Amino acid sequence: MTDIVEQPDLTVCDREPIHLLGAIQSFGFLLSVATDWLVSRASENLVEHLGIAWDDAIAQPLDKVLSESAVHDIRNRIAYLQGEDSVERLLRVQLKPDAPEYDVAIHFSQGMIIIEGEPSGPAGHDDIGITVRSMLMRQSQAGSMQNFRLNAVRQIRAITGFDRVMLYRFDQDGAGEVVAESVVSRLESFLGLRYPATDIPKQARALYIRNMLRVIADLDDRGSPVLPAKDIHGQPIDLSMSVLRSVSPVHIEYLSNMGVRASMSISVICEGRLWGLIACHHYSPLRPTLEQRTAAELFGRMFSMMLESREREESAAYEQRSRAIADRLMSVVAQDADLLHNPEWIGETISAAVPNDGVGVYLDGKASLSGMAPDEMQFRALVRDLSTGAASQIVTTDCLSRLHPPAAAYAERAAGMLAIPISRAPRDYVILFRTEKVRSVRWAGDPQKAMEEDANGIRLSPRKSFEAWRQLVQGVSEPFSSAEQRVAEAVRTSLLEVVLLLAEGRENDQARAHERQDLLIAELNHRVRNVLSLVRSLISRTRGSAQSYEDFAETLEGRVQSLARAHDQLTVRRWGPAEIEPLVRAEANAYLGDNGDRIRVSGPQVALDPVAFNTVSLVLHELITNCAKYGALSDSGHVDLRWGVDIDGSLLITWRETGGPPVRAPERKGFGTTIIERSIPYDLGGRARTTYRLTGFEAEFTIPARFITIGAGVVSGSGRGEAEPATSIENFPRSVLLVEDSMLIAIDVEDALRALGAAKVVTASSVRQARDAIADGGLDFAILDINLGSDSSLTVAEELQAQGIPFLFASGYGEQAQLSPDFAGQEVISKPYGRKEIVGAIMRMRAAR
Repeated sequence: MTDIVEQPDLTVCDREPIHLLGAIQSFGFLLSVATDWLVSRASENLVEHLGIAWDDAIAQPLDKVLSESAVHDIRNRIAYLQGEDSVERLLRVQLKPDAPEYDVAIHFSQGMIIIEGEPSGPAGHDDIGITVRSMLMRQSQAGSMQNFRLNAVRQIRAITGFDRVMLYRFDQDGAGEVVAESVVSRLESFLGLRYPATDIPKQARALYIRNMLRVIADLDDRGSPVLPAKDIHGQPIDLSMSVLRSVSPVHIEYLSNMGVRASMSISVICEGRLWGLIACHHYSPLRPTLEQRTAAELFGRMFSMMLESREREESAAYEQRSRAIADRLMSVVAQDADLLHNPEWIGETISAAVPNDGVGVYLDGKASLSGMAPDEMQFRALVRDLSTGAASQIVTTDCLSRLHPPAAAYAERAAGMLAIPISRAPRDYVILFRTEKVRSVRWAGDPQKAMEEDANGIRLSPRKSFEAWRQLVQGVSEPFSSAEQRVAEAVRTSLLEVVLLLAEGRENDQARAHERQDLLIAELNHRVRNVLSLVRSLISRTRGSAQSYEDFAETLEGRVQSLARAHDQLTVRRWGPAEIEPLVRAEANAYLGDNGDRIRVSGPQVALDPVAFNTVSLVLHELITNCAKYGALSDSGHVDLRWGVDIDGSLLITWRETGGPPVRAPERKGFGTTIIERSIPYDLGGRARTTYRLTGFEAEFTIPARFITIGAGVVSGSGRGEAEPATSIENFPRSVLLVEDSMLIAIDVEDALRALGAAKVVTASSVRQARDAIADGGLDFAILDINLGSDSSLTVAEELQAQGIPFLFASGYGEQAQLSPDFAGQEVISKPYGRKEIVGAIMRMRAAR
């Protein structure tokens, strides 16, 4: 019979419930109080601190356990709590008459109020605010980053009295390094030692973000259990935010192996992530008072913000220099296209911002290599692998063989890589390489945890030796920093624009030049459609002036659609000057339909720069909307819209309403009026004047000459153009698949589909979900968003095509969306879209059959 060998559980550390240990350190006590202020749980050592047994305190009102004044102070302090991840403190509270003073910490957990108390220390000379202020003043005077870090650990050690205080920084892999240290002279220094990621389990890292300060006063303290161990629902108490939480057995063993008897840690959190820890060790029992710990925690929070600010300043200065390099790269390559095929020049130019040892360029199927890089065959294989990933994203690694296994063969020449895509299809790249950096890493002991067998089976045990242990690291390069990656993104954008502009100018390949130019226009159009700051402003201002939800929704939709119509016309004009007359016609059709002839237009053929065109589109939208609601177009009147060119080349536009109801100036100016009166002066440096005559509203606008292009001919007639698109259709598909990765867009489109007659709408946010829906069967029609984050819905389209299910594409790129030849001529609608656009697309599809 074959023996079965038990496999070790390598995840036991990551699964240890360190927040559910059910006990506290015995130098303090804990009470759990329900919202009716009855005690529901208490630590077993309650009698040692308050003179009442834990079981006698259960179900008692809190004011029977503590003094009335203490309960009053606790009730008041609870008002300051901001949810379950906050802790409030009270210092020097008289919990019992004629009893010693206690420091108290309060937080919420599982709907309960957790009250923890510990004896107060001797009164200090300064309060917490003065102490921390003095510490921060010293921090702000530190010149270099190293002195800034060193000052922090020195000051924490000064106010807490620990033997050793270290600043511990995590790297990208989760391992940590001691980057600053203050230690008593008799002890060995840990500065520069590294600790493996496994020393701090995942759940402990998550807890460090929630609870910034953790203290262990005496490693030999057996602790005091919180009783009863489980509530009426069978749940143990959650001590995640407890200041007295006991210590897990694994951590006790870990610290014992280091010879540590007491410890404290303060989280350093930058930009919402755990940057590192201020770790404090003592080689005999030590309990900093809650007052001292509060000062240390407050300092830690301020230190984190100051560190984040310093790192941002360094990053901003670095990126400013890098932008200059990107600008130089763009301007020089635009003058000499052959430099794109010169990897030596590219590497030299970029290396000032992103140091590298070699460069590879893959452009139009041609490979060029320089410096320490793979050979051409190896390079082409790498490019093929990269092309299977997401488009328009840089790829970086400090161990290329992990990403591309064949790279192990040339790791000594190119161990790290930063790949910059400079086109979409076919995929072209500039790739920076870094050579292998064989280095000796000083670990605090062997980073591999030993296997041990105990009552729970085979497990990973904490390391027993922390003597400096060296490891030789091979096949890895110096990593590319986040700042260097941002520089690469700037270079990507610059080179993409250069490549497209050069393609436009090629005399022997005009068709390809137009394709690349269209790609650039589509890229710009896609970005403009997502200018969230402008939309946010529209939402905020519209909400402030709306009288009802329906009014808000209708007004906001009109303004956003006005912007979309303006962008559509600019896209048709290849983001060049666009004429006024089609803009007026589009706005008139949108709001007046067949009555568009009530706006009479006249003036020379004039085109506006894109900046002015967007501004004028919003102004016209507000003029027509107000006129249709309150002015001449709300009755049987007309509007005369005229424009002409002044002697200085500026454009004069006049708007006059006649035949409508009597007009009077509004008592309160809404956002629409603000757009009319201030947009052109503010955005374009022009002028605007409005007049509320009894016979009709009038407005005059002046747009500076620099925004104007004068054409030949004269425009006259009405604002009516093509008929308003249909908003309904017969025999609308009953079962529709909607593939869209934005939840908000999916909700809006689903409502539109149901309003048009769809009985069933199946939404999918990924290719896998879409394929599952197709496999379930019963679909009559589909709408596919082309770009699904890093994926594409083209494979879904292939399955629909194979099954004969009609479909159309939706994209922020609109008609400029990049489709394979298999889908040439397939219907594509532009975002944003609604019922009108869906109906129009289906009607065109039916007409084309």
